[in-house]
Amino acid sequence: MSLIPIRPGAQSGGGRPAAPAAETGRRDAARNRELLLCAAREIVGESSVDALTMDRLAQRAGVGKGTVFRRFGSRAGLMMALLSDAEAEFQGRFMFGPPPVGPGAPPLERLIAVGAARIAWTLEFGELARAADASAYNRFDVPPAVLWHRHLEMLLRDAGVTADPRLMASALGAALEPELLLHSVGVHGIAPERLAETWRELVTRIVGGH
Repeated sequence: MSLIPIRPGAQSGGGRPAAPAAETGRRDAARNRELLLCAAREIVGESSVDALTMDRLAQRAGVGKGTVFRRFGSRAGLMMALLSDAEAEFQGRFMFGPPPVGPGAPPLERLIAVGAARIAWTLEFGELARAADASAYNRFDVPPAVLWHRHLEMLLRDAGVTADPRLMASALGAALEPELLLHSVGVHGIAPERLAETWRELVTRIVGGH
């Protein structure tokens, strides 16, 4: 299960087989979208995430800017598309993967492990996540953010936290915001291990003091 589609336009279930022309159109659209994503990855690799604009992508790919907007909707949509595989892989780890990040470990152990895993994920993909957050409208309501928040809330409830687990999950999620983590490491030189240890201390105190 992923709330960011890995194969945009894919549908499940029954129904009539697609007409050949419609199927060809979908394949062409998927191929064109992947070409745009490859061009976007090239720009990020050559420069930075901040250098990736819809205008620059259109120019690199040799298409009109309207084509880019039709494929991704907005710059935030483009960033989410670039993040799709990495986000889906992380979702799979905490929902279905082996413990302690996945099911099977005690709630506190899972909270500690999933936070440490998210810190490591953010340090790898955080520039894209930061850009998606900065350009997304109502970014706390996009599906991956909602799923992540609900997962933290579920773990808090499983651990016996009754002091408004929903708001507590929001507070914990704020401690793992990409911009904050990247600033801590890049500007203040805080080691990733120290971030993970602070997360462990934080959730241990919350669960232990409920």
